Amino acid sequence: MAQRHSRDNNSSSTQSGGFGSFIVLLVVAALGAAIVIARPWTWGQTAANPTTKPAGEEEGIKACCLKMPDHFTHSDNGGPPGMVWIPGGTFAMGDSRGDGFEWERPVHPVTIDGFYMDIYEVTNAQWQAFVDATGFVTTAEKVPDLREIMKQLPPGTPPPPKDSLKAGSLVFRKTRGPVPTDGSNWFQWWEFVGGANWQHPTGPGSDIKGKEYYPVVHICWDDAVAYCKWAGKRLPTEAEWEFAARGGLDKKPYTWGDDPFDPKKSHANIWQGKFPYENSLEDGYDTAAPVGQYKPNNYGLYDMAGNVWEWASDWFSPLTYGEQAAGGKTAVNPQGPDQSVDPDGAGVPKRSIRGGSFLCSDSYCSSYRPSARMHTSPDSGTNHQGLRTVMTKAQWEEAKAKRLATTRPTSAAVPATSPSK
Repeated sequence: MAQRHSRDNNSSSTQSGGFGSFIVLLVVAALGAAIVIARPWTWGQTAANPTTKPAGEEEGIKACCLKMPDHFTHSDNGGPPGMVWIPGGTFAMGDSRGDGFEWERPVHPVTIDGFYMDIYEVTNAQWQAFVDATGFVTTAEKVPDLREIMKQLPPGTPPPPKDSLKAGSLVFRKTRGPVPTDGSNWFQWWEFVGGANWQHPTGPGSDIKGKEYYPVVHICWDDAVAYCKWAGKRLPTEAEWEFAARGGLDKKPYTWGDDPFDPKKSHANIWQGKFPYENSLEDGYDTAAPVGQYKPNNYGLYDMAGNVWEWASDWFSPLTYGEQAAGGKTAVNPQGPDQSVDPDGAGVPKRSIRGGSFLCSDSYCSSYRPSARMHTSPDSGTNHQGLRTVMTKAQWEEAKAKRLATTRPTSAAVPATSPSK
């Protein structure tokens, strides 16, 4: 039976310490107990090369789009640095082709007010500025709280040795050969690595030197909310994220339109080859790519398909779309449910994630579609999970009035143009 969990959306505190269902699974496995957590994650994609808009492309896009924005711009008369104005409007939210999970349907009309959105996923340089200013420590850098873990374990489970709990995070590892990819074997390609965090993406010995413009990873929802509060921004709702990702291409299966993924067209960074053991690297990257390496969508947003998963503000529920569509009315600025409905029955609340990552394969999950929505616990992060922020006009005006814009992430921390490889 689905379990419901509620919590104030503005709270950055978490109900469970450590890494949610993943840590619990690891602890139980270490103790020899059996626990099944079905599909607590999703896999995704990444992006390609910096390109300029070919002559005549705008006319071609206008001819194919159902709802084409009136302008291509990275600012709105002096908007926030590094952000683009999303004009708002009405669109069909959800999976119109039936390619995704049931919780991506029914397709229903949603109206969104305009807002600013980051052109790129939040980078290591931006996160470093946040940490330098605040001293913030991410969840992955903290030793999990044994008491919180025990609350999630089956009654009677003996506690693990305290010295077995380490700060760290989950890192993708290729398997040595084919394994079933039906969702029951995800633990074969994920490894909890002590010392893995945003500064050490694959664990001790790795670093982010020279990767200032790569998306920051190993960021849990609570970390993301803390960053947003410091920056004077917020996480997008699922509806805002999907509207922006579509770029005016209503009911299209991909951010670029109808055509299937083609690495030669610089669509996105996803997995090509045989997942999870062989990547042909046709898009140029084995893991995350620097932001802006692939063509932007019609709103000028990069990496809305693939690269790293991006947090939404919403609690996750498989019932959301049915509830929003009830009565046949258009949902206006939906904020998502006020509580988490856990489809896996794991007892851990979930937040929504969007966009897919570099692990998305058409033979496995195809979650680089703009309608794709997945979920994980608010205190979980991996090396394919980051964030992107949004800001309303009111927030921007308030920030300017308080002279905060110069002390928050600016264009100095964001590539002025698409970074080169």
